[in-house]
Amino acid sequence: VSKIEAGERFTVYVVVPMWPEGVPESGSVQAILDWQRRTMEMMYTDITEALQAKGIEANPKDYLTFFCLGNREVKQAGEYQPEEQPEADTDYSRAQEARRFMIYVHTKMMIVDDEYIIIGSANINQRSMDGARDSEIAMGGYQPYHLATRQPARGQIHGFRMALWYEHLGMLDDVFQRPESLECVQKVNRIAEKYWDMYSSDDLQQDLPGHLLSYPIGVASDGVVTELPGMEYFPDTRARVLGAKSDYMPPILTS
Repeated sequence: VSKIEAGERFTVYVVVPMWPEGVPESGSVQAILDWQRRTMEMMYTDITEALQAKGIEANPKDYLTFFCLGNREVKQAGEYQPEEQPEADTDYSRAQEARRFMIYVHTKMMIVDDEYIIIGSANINQRSMDGARDSEIAMGGYQPYHLATRQPARGQIHGFRMALWYEHLGMLDDVFQRPESLECVQKVNRIAEKYWDMYSSDDLQQDLPGHLLSYPIGVASDGVVTELPGMEYFPDTRARVLGAKSDYMPPILTS
């Protein structure tokens, strides 16, 4: 919001799991997805209000955009067939039939302006801070001679981010050198939307060219997060994309 108020261009790209760990239609996962939807909506509402205050007509997804990861492959001749088949009419059997599944995002990582990276977990909880158990740490790094002060940073963090984008998008483009630009975010969104359409379609003609999928939500002009037409549930599941408030689990367990 402060960047919009200052008239400075920025873009935030967020990659999250398609759904949290667990059975996607379970009460706990649906409650977490409900909190996720509320968080996204809060962020988009702040952006739309800031844009309106400055008299800027723009798509809020040009400033903040969410993605998930997935893969889908066509069946190859002579491909190995497991002897045991999954139980019929289950998420697993439907995913196997459609030959698609999410790639679970677990590692926490943030790259800022191609000059700073923080990666890992550093939770303020018993698991992270109890020295007698497994340890969870986070590390941050930067290169003093590759900071985005007078010109874009072009050190190892920039190189890592570009390599990561190549893996996720399956391609390179000069516009990816300026991730904050309108041209870049719109191109990335177009590619990710195309990949989501390929991932979620009933028919598959080729392997997914990349793994970055547009998160299947719509964003209204006032920042309200909505369902995409015909996309109430994640593919191959009976789990609502926007989640649902739990009738029996207290918020402290899922927030």
